Amino acid sequence: MTHIVVIGAGQAGAALVAKLRSEGFTGDITLIGAENVPPYQRPPLSKAYLLGEIPQERLYLRPAEFYADHDINLRLNTRVVAIDPTSRTVTLTGNDVISYDELALTTGAHPRTLPKSVGGILDNVFCIRDLADADAMAPAFVAGRRVLIIGGGYIGLEAAAVAAKRGLQVTLIEMADRILQRVAAPETSDYFRNLHRSHGVDIREGVGLEMLLGDDHVTGARLTKGATLQLDLAVVGIGINPATILAESAGLDVDNGITTDVYGRTSDPHIWAAGDCASCLFKGTRIRLESVGNAIDQAEAVARNMLGMAAPYHPQPWFWSDQYDCKLQIAGLNMGYTDVYIRKGNTPDVQSNWYFKGNELIAVDAMNDPRNYMIGKRLIATGCSPTPAQITNPATDMKALLKS
Repeated sequence: MTHIVVIGAGQAGAALVAKLRSEGFTGDITLIGAENVPPYQRPPLSKAYLLGEIPQERLYLRPAEFYADHDINLRLNTRVVAIDPTSRTVTLTGNDVISYDELALTTGAHPRTLPKSVGGILDNVFCIRDLADADAMAPAFVAGRRVLIIGGGYIGLEAAAVAAKRGLQVTLIEMADRILQRVAAPETSDYFRNLHRSHGVDIREGVGLEMLLGDDHVTGARLTKGATLQLDLAVVGIGINPATILAESAGLDVDNGITTDVYGRTSDPHIWAAGDCASCLFKGTRIRLESVGNAIDQAEAVARNMLGMAAPYHPQPWFWSDQYDCKLQIAGLNMGYTDVYIRKGNTPDVQSNWYFKGNELIAVDAMNDPRNYMIGKRLIATGCSPTPAQITNPATDMKALLKS
């Protein structure tokens, strides 16, 4: 009987094992997770969960009993220390060895941290990646305290929004010229800068961190350009790195993630990868998509291909972020865009930014505009590109563009 082992009990790992069973696989399945809780949603950690709006159990992707009910051996609080592709075995802490016929890596990613030399190990300096991070951080989010958010990407901005809603005094620094510079157009940066400043967040762009100050716990920060802040806590949101150490040690090809082909197979024919750890092909370019949607879709594609279906995976990128009462939804990837056109809604908080590469629509950022997000997503998926005049004209029937 075939034994499939999946390393990494996050969104991708949970989707993969569930898909194996729903596609009729009757062999053995082992899902290995380093944490002591069943697979759960990560996006709410920096939003609703940190705000105390949802309990831990509502984070779970499936009820805890799902895995036993579907004959999935879920091994929690377990770490894999080595993979041997030759013998097709994985070694766990304690030298327990498991054999596999097919192996999937859904190991996710790790947050980038600050080095010790700049105060990264001081108490009350937090990252947000897993449940333990959010649980450690929540008690520190007390009204009136002073928090520094380091990094103006989506994670940093979401943490800033939660802190502001909890009544903290929030300063956010971004070393680049503007927030969201790596992932969004200036028009989107402008929207969110204005949003955060309207909630009292002190956003400082083009400003980096020189040093966090304090003996045991953080008490302040020295910034570039000479400013010094007094602090009670700091949150680091400077991006993530794919978890590739196991893959590298096993001799697999790695290129900003575990290199996979269009089927999700790595450089070893019996090892597959999906989710944040995997590097896949998108329009001839190798990319790594850090999103729930990709984790699910790619993992389900890998499950089907492990069962011999040989169906190429074609990513359909989509993302979201919740900040205050704003719902940002993103369709497509804006890589290589040449122009951005703004469509205004009926109220100032409704807006969509449409990215073009020449005459081709490639991405949409929709703020509180779910209808135009869905229209943009369908246009991109079908390769239909409206004209800039149609986008910017308030009289345009956007839904009619789907029929043109």
